[in-house]
Amino acid sequence: MSNLKVLITAIAIGTMGMAQAQSYRLPGQHDQQNADLLANQEFIGDQINLSVNNYINFDEEEEPELDIYTEGWDSKLVNCYNGVDVPDRMVIDVSNFCMPSPGYVTSPYGYRKRFRREHKGIDLKVNVGDTIRAAFDGRVRITNFERKGYGNYVVLRHTNDLETVYGHLSKFLVEPDQYVKAGDPIALGGNTGRSTGPHLHFETRYMGYAINPAAIFDFANQTTHTDTYTFDKRTYKQARNFDPKANAEYAKAYMKEHPATNVRGRNVSALPGAANDSGTSTKSSSSKASTVTVRKGDSLSKIASRNHTTVAKLCKLNGITTKSKIVPGQKLKVK
Repeated sequence: MSNLKVLITAIAIGTMGMAQAQSYRLPGQHDQQNADLLANQEFIGDQINLSVNNYINFDEEEEPELDIYTEGWDSKLVNCYNGVDVPDRMVIDVSNFCMPSPGYVTSPYGYRKRFRREHKGIDLKVNVGDTIRAAFDGRVRITNFERKGYGNYVVLRHTNDLETVYGHLSKFLVEPDQYVKAGDPIALGGNTGRSTGPHLHFETRYMGYAINPAAIFDFANQTTHTDTYTFDKRTYKQARNFDPKANAEYAKAYMKEHPATNVRGRNVSALPGAANDSGTSTKSSSSKASTVTVRKGDSLSKIASRNHTTVAKLCKLNGITTKSKIVPGQKLKVK
């Protein structure tokens, strides 16, 4: 037999032997081998998580999920959701908020016979130069000018899926794509565009639907009605607990604290309580104390709004929760 035939025969016999060994392996042996293989496997998922945590620092408070900044983000329209399927009902968290301005309501949301159109926001009394603040955490989608409408305006898209619009501004303090926290200065109040006097036009929108801001905010008490707002396509135009008398009482108190609001049509940015070019109030920045005393009828929301901060920050500073009871005379840190 030639060397080649011997080699072929040897390979064939070896292959048959392997086949027979595989064919006659007992079930118990196979199960044990499989268990050993599983026991020796390393948890690659843990390795990946460890690697990511070691080399990437995620700050959830500073940067939200990016998917909320996709739909119509590059559009220059205030309503960039035309044709989008909007849910009939949605619960929205509004607990981490700041009032955009302490001004009282000068014109409510709703249909205006004079102009034969809907007023899709609420007008708040401000002076030219007053600080306008972000209502919630979010990112700036638009800073723009519209001569026959909003004048200078800012649109913010928030981490709770709302968008807010701020119109008739005199100066921008933010830029498109800039991330802001609730209470951050974003602009100065003004009288630009289609406006008969200094005021802030403020809108709250959910996927293009212009919600009545009074459904979310209690402007007379400078707070939100509740920690959540339920958007409903049937009721989003309705206010909650809107009380003209309460607004009138708040307006009187506001006028006492802001006498410059009696001046119409002129720049009052240098007067006490107005904002300077940095967007901070000259009165509040110099006279606001680091602690405040709780007044009768106060809530954490009211205190946060008066001091241009958020309830979450108050709780963190004072080691309390949103459910903690506060009493008149109690001292709270505000910064």
